[in-house]
Amino acid sequence: MSASNTSTFIFIAQQVSIYFGIPMLIAGVLGGIFNTIVFLSLRTFRQNSCAFYLTIMSIVNIGLLIAGLFSRIMISGFNIDWGQSSLFYCKFRLFLLNTFTLISLICISLATIDQYFGTCSYPRWQRWCNFKFAYRLVTVFVLIAIVHNIQYCLFYNQIQSPITGKISCKITNEIFAQYVSYWFNIVFIGFLPIIITTLFGSLAYYNIQQLRFRTLPLFRRELDKQLTIMVLVQTATSFFTLTPFNILSALSLNTSIMNDPILAEKIQGLLTIGIFLYYLTFAVSIN
Repeated sequence: MSASNTSTFIFIAQQVSIYFGIPMLIAGVLGGIFNTIVFLSLRTFRQNSCAFYLTIMSIVNIGLLIAGLFSRIMISGFNIDWGQSSLFYCKFRLFLLNTFTLISLICISLATIDQYFGTCSYPRWQRWCNFKFAYRLVTVFVLIAIVHNIQYCLFYNQIQSPITGKISCKITNEIFAQYVSYWFNIVFIGFLPIIITTLFGSLAYYNIQQLRFRTLPLFRRELDKQLTIMVLVQTATSFFTLTPFNILSALSLNTSIMNDPILAEKIQGLLTIGIFLYYLTFAVSIN
């Protein structure tokens, strides 16, 4: 691949950042606000554990898009990186971004599992689907996410390149860098949520197909169908938007690929596009 082709590829990635990223940011924030209003305004949803997980996910997604997608548009689309001039922004942006991402993916995973249990024919499994338990579970996971991601405030710092003199925001602890690259990014906010949501989403869909053979109040049956559709829409979106970025992230860890400067530029350009697909997961409205 020639250098001119690489430059063209980077230019395409920049245009995607501007013309795809900005509309997605606006639509995602407005959609998140709308989702939150719907879930909080209807008494049916306020008392349902699955709807509670989706409500928290919608609220967190708004913060994630503002903290992550907006800055990504500025960096990739306009070459403006506030992390280069502000150490606080360098650290706090990464803390917020990864905390919101982790909480959001935990919530959709819990919602999918909850909907599977809620549509099961076994009463003892259905008992796990209650608002008080969901509230406690979310509280625990939010605290875990916050404590876990404090490391970003500790280990991210401004580093000046001795060659170009350019300042960048990078991890300065090698052990934490390895953990983030191979475990947190690839597993915990990568393939693991896809596996969980796909598995339990499929099981919940199977349970919904069996509802017509069970004696249930019409209201309960329709509510389960509605919530399952919401969960399945989010599950399908997550599968098709998270997977490309996760694969590209795994490829970027291959030193034999990244040692080729032209191929590395291509991977980085694809990663820029993949990042926006990744954010699409949190911008899709499920109502």
